[in-house]
Amino acid sequence: MAGANIQLDGEGRLRHFLTTDGLDRRILTEILDHAESFAVVGDRPVKKVPLLRGKTIVNLFFEASTRTRTTFEIAAKRLSADVQNLSVNLSSTTKGETLRDTLRTLEAMHCDMFIIRHASSGAAHFIARQVSPHVSVINGGDGRNAHPTQALLDMFTIRQHKPDFASLKVAIVGDVTHSRVARSDIHALKTLAVQEIRVVGPRTLIPAGIETLGVQVFNNMEAGLKDVDVVIMLRLQRERMRSALLPSEQEYFRCYGLTEERLKLAGEEVMVMHPGPINRGIEIDSRVADGERSVILQQVSNGIAIRMAVMAMIAGGKRGAA
Repeated sequence: MAGANIQLDGEGRLRHFLTTDGLDRRILTEILDHAESFAVVGDRPVKKVPLLRGKTIVNLFFEASTRTRTTFEIAAKRLSADVQNLSVNLSSTTKGETLRDTLRTLEAMHCDMFIIRHASSGAAHFIARQVSPHVSVINGGDGRNAHPTQALLDMFTIRQHKPDFASLKVAIVGDVTHSRVARSDIHALKTLAVQEIRVVGPRTLIPAGIETLGVQVFNNMEAGLKDVDVVIMLRLQRERMRSALLPSEQEYFRCYGLTEERLKLAGEEVMVMHPGPINRGIEIDSRVADGERSVILQQVSNGIAIRMAVMAMIAGGKRGAA
């Protein structure tokens, strides 16, 4: 993918984190290994390590997301960084200031890292090309393009339960067309050499040509779930749909909702994932979302460890939770 190389510095170390596409297995595994040590920080009486002391991190969210913004903020504070949440809707950009001007203003305040969330695909790459050499950018989700930290927290959660990626069959189910999570997951799973990746959903929500990414397409839910080890459900993103792609949410659940009965078609030790927020009764039955196969809340907790790992690696912090 164009722009992937700008994620690394001249010595092959992580400088920005914009997409899982184009990053090799060494980098992804290093992030997962770092997260392993950071995961224990949340269990300590004092949930702090000093790796980013003196650094200033700005959550620059042009698109709302309480879950992602909050976990980035918690992760940065656990690394002892100073954190500023910029309310873009109340900022000078609404008064006519350009994005480039906003970035320059923040850089003049000696900020070290921007966490970017934007509705336009490619926004994080654009910003990474505009910032000064001492500033790093992490993509917190851009349009339909990428959500790399979500993908890595998904990989981390899978590895905790099923460390042998090469033996796994993974099904990604639902609104693949509008999902940046699906794209980032597919790239990460492929890089980590998963045995089989399936995308499952109605034809109207599966992008044309997605097979070129190395996935198998299933339009039948039952066939798509047969014997898989991991099921990643996706949120039905009505806000991104510009036409009537579905007859109704009830019909969608009837055909593609994850129920206990359908889950029986998967492997005996199948794990159920969802990036959230969950639309219960549309994508997934509550008994499955809250059931023993679900790791959805674990994904949320792991998001903090992954984001700590990414920020520490970019900032050149020491390995692990010192």
